[in-house]
Amino acid sequence: MDIRYTSDNVLVLMHNSNVMGTTGASMLLIRPMIRANDNRKHKVHVVVFFIFIVSNVGGSLTPLGDPPLFLGFLKGVDFFWTAKNIFPDTLFVVGALLAIFYALDSFYFRHEGVLPVDPTPDTGAIGFDGAVNFWLLGGVLFFVLLSGIWKSPVSFDIQGTTVGLPGIVRDVALIVITLISLRITNPKVHAANQFGWEPMAEVAKLFAGIFLTIVPVIAMLKAGTEGPFGAIVRAVTRPDGQPDPAMYFWATGILSSFLDNAPTYLVFFNTAGGDPQALMTTYASTLAAISAGAVFMGANTYIGNAPNLMVKAIAESRGVRMPSFFGFMLWSGVILIPLFIIATFIFFR
Repeated sequence: MDIRYTSDNVLVLMHNSNVMGTTGASMLLIRPMIRANDNRKHKVHVVVFFIFIVSNVGGSLTPLGDPPLFLGFLKGVDFFWTAKNIFPDTLFVVGALLAIFYALDSFYFRHEGVLPVDPTPDTGAIGFDGAVNFWLLGGVLFFVLLSGIWKSPVSFDIQGTTVGLPGIVRDVALIVITLISLRITNPKVHAANQFGWEPMAEVAKLFAGIFLTIVPVIAMLKAGTEGPFGAIVRAVTRPDGQPDPAMYFWATGILSSFLDNAPTYLVFFNTAGGDPQALMTTYASTLAAISAGAVFMGANTYIGNAPNLMVKAIAESRGVRMPSFFGFMLWSGVILIPLFIIATFIFFR
């Protein structure tokens, strides 16, 4: 029986990344993707390209897709601005990745064939177990969008951090929706999907450490030209004082690869002036470069975007021998970096 994950499947999942976010799409679909390839000998490449496309590049068109774009939305960037302005960039990178994936997957498939699998009984019906959660997903989308649209002067000081009322309402609502989902979903559905808390707990601990250690680094970046990273901040500005989109693309992207892409996006958004109206019009190419760099290059390392590590943890729990941290960087260095160089000359000159 020929069961394999084709480039068409990946394209569908990319669409989901823009609707439910890269994290949501990754967590919802990584287990079915691995099951679909249980009869493959070589499947590491499938998970790696899943991270490239579904967990990162595929979420580049809406604020729902990836945290950096959502931060831009909260700052005043129009909801559909990103889709209108970096769709060609996304189409190029995703199209190239799908072509490379198809060639590599076809090579492995021709040389390995498939392993025997237990036949799945035909139940005669197609449906969704736990379909009630789609209504809850609608609630998630509603409260996430509400927090960006609703402007309230009410705010609270929480441990020295000012938190607005819309953000509090959103976060409380998301916690409540999560608890409702856990309560109403049949445990058999969780068992069938091999759901477990271990991968999320592992990633939560790691990112707690990352966010603690990047605080001084972000502060250094915010110091601007007078700070320790002054050379990087100066490099994104041309001699005539105008922003350099190509440098913004690479500076945002490289730092996003190691510092998490959401805070890095915010730093360079402010470095470029921080005025959403100016960035969406006069400096549209600069905002496009910042957006593309943050989202695309979050795929360069496991720590560039939270779903990367979560997918890795889930894949390893299913017996897939994923590359090490530097092994994954080798994959991204060979496949992604050349595509980003080409994209720079095409879109950000």
